[in-house]
Amino acid sequence: MKQKDDPTIERIRETRHQISEAHEHDPQKIVEYYLELQKKFERQLLKSAEESQTEPIKA
Repeated sequence: MKQKDDPTIERIRETRHQISEAHEHDPQKIVEYYLELQKKFERQLLKSAEESQTEPIKA
């Protein structure tokens, strides 16, 4: 299956387009939107990042 035919990738692209359209395809507005989301979900993002870190392997 080619990546362009992947339904998950297509849904991601459509969602990104909808977000862009909602912000008049203005890069500054889109960045501001994502920064606000980052602030809103800061705790969840930090918790998720901490959980994904693993201990280094000791030789």
